[in-house]
Amino acid sequence: MIQITELRLPISHSIEDLLSAIIHKLKIPEIDLIRHDIFKRSHDARKNSELSLIYTINASVKDEEKVLHSLVNDPYIRLAPDTSYHYVAKAPSQMKLRPVVIGLGPCGLFSALILAQMGFNPIVLERGKQVRERTQDTWGLWRKNILNPESNVQYGEGGAGLFSDGKLYSQIKDPKFYGRKVIQEFIKAGAPPEILYVSKPHIGTFRLVGIVEKMREEIIRLGGEIRFSQRVTDFYIKNQQITGLQLASGEVLEADHVVLALGHSSRDTLVALEKAGVYLEAKPFSVGFRIEHPQSIIDQARLGPHAGNEIIGAADYKLVHHASNGRAVYSFCMCPGGTVVAAASEPNHLVTNGMSQYSRNERNANAAIVVSVTPQDYPGGPLAGIEFQRELESKAFDLGGQNYEAPGQLVGDFLVGRASSEFKTVIPSYQPGVHLTDLSTSLPSFAIEAIREALPMFEKKIKGFSMNDAILTGVETRTSSPVRITRGLDYQSLNIKGLYPAGEGAGYAGGILSAGVDGIRVAEAVAQDYSNSFASK
Repeated sequence: MIQITELRLPISHSIEDLLSAIIHKLKIPEIDLIRHDIFKRSHDARKNSELSLIYTINASVKDEEKVLHSLVNDPYIRLAPDTSYHYVAKAPSQMKLRPVVIGLGPCGLFSALILAQMGFNPIVLERGKQVRERTQDTWGLWRKNILNPESNVQYGEGGAGLFSDGKLYSQIKDPKFYGRKVIQEFIKAGAPPEILYVSKPHIGTFRLVGIVEKMREEIIRLGGEIRFSQRVTDFYIKNQQITGLQLASGEVLEADHVVLALGHSSRDTLVALEKAGVYLEAKPFSVGFRIEHPQSIIDQARLGPHAGNEIIGAADYKLVHHASNGRAVYSFCMCPGGTVVAAASEPNHLVTNGMSQYSRNERNANAAIVVSVTPQDYPGGPLAGIEFQRELESKAFDLGGQNYEAPGQLVGDFLVGRASSEFKTVIPSYQPGVHLTDLSTSLPSFAIEAIREALPMFEKKIKGFSMNDAILTGVETRTSSPVRITRGLDYQSLNIKGLYPAGEGAGYAGGILSAGVDGIRVAEAVAQDYSNSFASK
């Protein structure tokens, strides 16, 4: 197939206009165009009055080589890359032990799915519950101030990404197009087909619930086994080789290939790994607040006269400021038309996150405004970052009133160091509720200083960003794992053979798409190791 890039059309164009543009670009008669597919579609809003859609098209034509040769000097015409997925191995006819996947978030889900598709019949251990039961438990915190420590925003089928915007884009290098495999599997399970080609695809929580269920059913249909409410408490290692897992139920599961697809909040499992002698190291992450504005303000600032356009949808943003104290302040996990949600996983601790549905039609826009922190800020062993997070989360719980309400402050008050006493035009979306206070003690002083400097700078990029009535809600601490379970080029732990650290919890992903891609890569490494082991016998 031939790939056409940078094909621009007015946002109001018709299907016929797109077809005509393809034919004109390829310089062929319409009868020679066999088929065409949209590979990617984005929009250019840099000039608000000239909003256009930009396409990458894959086209099948008659006499393909001749057409390519005639257009060899056109920088926007090339041979389309092969984006199909190719399995690297097939399960041996006899295996002593099946591979085990710990965790059924995006990474574990795709690791298990790929292993199942190759015939390896994986066993999946998920400490939380099935997705619908988990959703009910999560609503228990949001609606009744009741936290279930084993079934919440962090733990359960679908992982932390289930209660998010469902973003499916990433800046990872992906030369083998594994990201398209991830998205294609979501589409097979019921996701909207357009997520394959829009520039910033997303699904949203409500749709993800059904999609995750169907993918679980597919893993089981292919021979996989999924066990819920199965928490791993210890790792058995002999001669630097994983040999088994201790479960909280008392069962010992023999295993020599284990995918560690932990979420970034599986703190007790990380403790068990350190005690077992698995090599871990502290890594940087970020902390901060959620900020909420009326979505209409963001739309107007970003899209001007095209605000509200159905094709473009709710506007997003990405901001960064390098503060004078040396800290980077940036927006993270921006959720257009979404809500701020309670994301705690431990009693008497408070954590926030952001979430959107597929429609993105809630009144407020929200994003995390976070400050980078490094192991130098929390000296100690590899798990010191966890204690740093816990300290901030415990303080936020106290500031909010010790009932899972979140501490909040109006931006205008935050900038001048004055406690807030009443909401104004922006009503926070966080449930169970927001308790207005002074957030200046909720984060380290360097973070408060950096955010106070950054907000007026962001105003220069998005008019209204530092508006007095905007709401800051604390605290956001789970931006990424504070730990890396270091692995080698073979995807195995540096010092324990058969242990495959993967995804966000291991420090190798950040979001649904990158976690899914990492799950595929690790599944392939497991499959190849099985194949090599049998080939050597």
